[in-house]
Amino acid sequence: MSKYIYLTCTPEALVASMLPPQGFGMYLSTGTKKRNKGQTIFFEVDMSQIEKVIDLESLNKRCVAKEDGSPKSSVYLSVYRVLETIPTSALKSLYLTTDHGCVLELKKAPYDKSQESQKALHLYQELCPVTPLVASGLPPSVFLKRLTDNSIPIVLPKLFFVELKLGELATNPLSGSAEHLPYSNVGHLRDCLEILRGEYEKHMKTVQRIFSGTLLYRTIETGFYVGSKDEMAFYPYPNMKQLEDINYEFFREI
Repeated sequence: MSKYIYLTCTPEALVASMLPPQGFGMYLSTGTKKRNKGQTIFFEVDMSQIEKVIDLESLNKRCVAKEDGSPKSSVYLSVYRVLETIPTSALKSLYLTTDHGCVLELKKAPYDKSQESQKALHLYQELCPVTPLVASGLPPSVFLKRLTDNSIPIVLPKLFFVELKLGELATNPLSGSAEHLPYSNVGHLRDCLEILRGEYEKHMKTVQRIFSGTLLYRTIETGFYVGSKDEMAFYPYPNMKQLEDINYEFFREI
């Protein structure tokens, strides 16, 4: 049986498995007896690029088929500071799962920084290795670089985050409609965005310090970003119409 390496993001861990991505996603979300339920986000990792950072001998001994011939579901290889040790180039497809195990694959795509809006405000859910919800006047590539290039006291070795919808609040925080934004405290969000508009030296404002662990997939705007400094991988997220055509089961559950 084939072996796969996965980087799970909620929580952060490097895991070996004999399950292909769809099966691994279902396993993480529902467990082996369908008694578990939970959303999960993970990358498939190119094993050939990380052979020097994992114990291959241990992996090959532990990640073997069970006595009845069924595949080994998971073998944990690391649970601490995993994202920073994995080259961005080694990250293959990104997978999102629903509570009931429906899996959506997102593939890397080229990212055109010249198309980034320099005037609109943004809302970012950081996912790994830290998880605050942050409002920012910086577009995605600049936001990533600012947090990873040592230019400010708060610095991360690498960051994985997703951009969320702001609708009219992106350009009009106080008066813009929030009718279709299912956020719990829109008043506080408006305040944070307005602070960014008024204080030109302030580029980021924490909206929520603690991530619930559940991402509302319908609120995703452009997609997911991961990297450090000037190195960034982009995983675009389809709009609702595209998603319905691509993966109806996933669409129906979100």
